[in-house]
Amino acid sequence: MKSENKKKLSELKPKRVFYVWNYLEWGGAQVYFLGVASRIKDKTGVRFVFPKDTNRQFIKFCENLGLEYEFIDVVADLKPAPTLKRKLERHWNKIYSEYYLLKFLKKFDFSDSVLHIELTPWQSVFSLITLCRRAEQVFITMHNALPKVSKWRFWLWKLKFSMIAQFDNFHIFPSNKDAKNSLKPFVSNEFLEKTKVTYTNVNPDEVEQALRLPLNRDEIFEKFGLPKNKTLVFCLGQFIDRKGRWIFLEAAKILSENVPDIAFVWISNSVLTADETAKIESYGLGERFFLIKSEDVGAEHLELMKFLRLADIYTLPSFVEGLPISLLEAMALGVPSISTNVYAIPEAVKNGETGILIEAGDSEALADAIKTLKNDADLRKKLGKNGREWVLANFNEKMVSEIAFECYQESFEFRP
Repeated sequence: MKSENKKKLSELKPKRVFYVWNYLEWGGAQVYFLGVASRIKDKTGVRFVFPKDTNRQFIKFCENLGLEYEFIDVVADLKPAPTLKRKLERHWNKIYSEYYLLKFLKKFDFSDSVLHIELTPWQSVFSLITLCRRAEQVFITMHNALPKVSKWRFWLWKLKFSMIAQFDNFHIFPSNKDAKNSLKPFVSNEFLEKTKVTYTNVNPDEVEQALRLPLNRDEIFEKFGLPKNKTLVFCLGQFIDRKGRWIFLEAAKILSENVPDIAFVWISNSVLTADETAKIESYGLGERFFLIKSEDVGAEHLELMKFLRLADIYTLPSFVEGLPISLLEAMALGVPSISTNVYAIPEAVKNGETGILIEAGDSEALADAIKTLKNDADLRKKLGKNGREWVLANFNEKMVSEIAFECYQESFEFRP
C-alpha cells in the first residue's frame, strides 16, 4: 500500500513551480527559494518571477544554478514610512504593484502547477484569493512569527485568515516552529495539522565546498583593506534597523575604546542614503568598521560563504527575525556566533551550547559577548563545533527540499 501511494504521488508531481515576489530587496527568503528550486529542478520545471531591477548578483546566482527567470516592471515599496504622507504613498504603491503583479501573472498557465509567492494573508488577502481562483495550488512561506497586535487588528487578521483558509488549494510553509505556533489563534486545528515546517536551511554540500576552497587571506585583506592580526567580527545581511545595525556599531564603539586589536565587518547589498552614511561616520570607528558590498565579494553564493571563513566571530543583533540563513551558514562553517533571543533564533542558537544569545537592543551585552569570545579560544572552539553540528543535523537543505516537494505533490492528491 505504501509503495502504491508513493507511485501515486510521483504521478501527481506538478509540471512546474513558479517562485514569485515583487520587491527589490533580496535576502534569506530568496536564498531559501534558490535552495529548494535547485534541488527540485530535475523533477519539475522551475521559473522565478521578480523585478527587473533586482541586484545583478542574485540574477547571477540564478544563472549559475541553471534556473529560468522572468522580469516584472513594477516594484513594491518596502521603504520605511515614518510620516502620514509616506504611509499613504506606500499603501497606494502596494495596491498598484499587486494589481500589476496579478495582471502580469495572467500570462502563465498555472494548470498542474504550483505558485509559490511572497504575499501574506494579513497584508494581501484579496490578491491571494484572486490567485487561488486562478492557480491550481498556491503556497506562501511565513519567515517570521506573527507579532502581538491590538485587539481590532487581531480580529481583522483572523477574518482574513478565515477568508483565505477556506480555499483547499492555499498552503502555508512556516520556515520555523515559532512561525507555525504563531498561527494557532488564526487558523483551525485541521489547517494547522496539515501545515508543515520547511526550515530555513543551509546547503551542506556548498558548506563543505566552501570549507575546502583555498582561501588567500593576504589577497582578500589587501583587496578590502582589512587589518591583519586583528579579531574580525562579521555580520552579513541587509544594513537595516531591524537587523540591529546601530547596536552592532554601538558595540563596536564600546570595544574600540579599550580593545585595540579588533575590527568589525558588515557585508550587505543595501544602498545607503547620505543620512545613513553620516550616521555611520558619527560613531568615529574609522578603519575599525568596514561596510562591504556583497557583490564585491563574488558573483556566486559560494564566494560569500568562503568569505565568511575570515570571521573570528559572527554576530546578528536583530530585533525582528525569523531564522536567518546568514546566521545558519556562519554556524555551519564553524564560526562561533552571537545573536538575539527573538522569534526563531533560539531554535538554532542554544545559549552557551551552540552560540551566545543576548537580548535585542543591548549593545553592552553584545560588546561583552564579543569580548568574552575574543578572550576565550576554548569557548570559541566549543561553540563553533557544536553550532556546526547542530545546524547540519537540523537545518539541512536536502531534507527541507524533500519535504517541500512532497507537499507540492500532496497538494494535488485530493484535488477535484
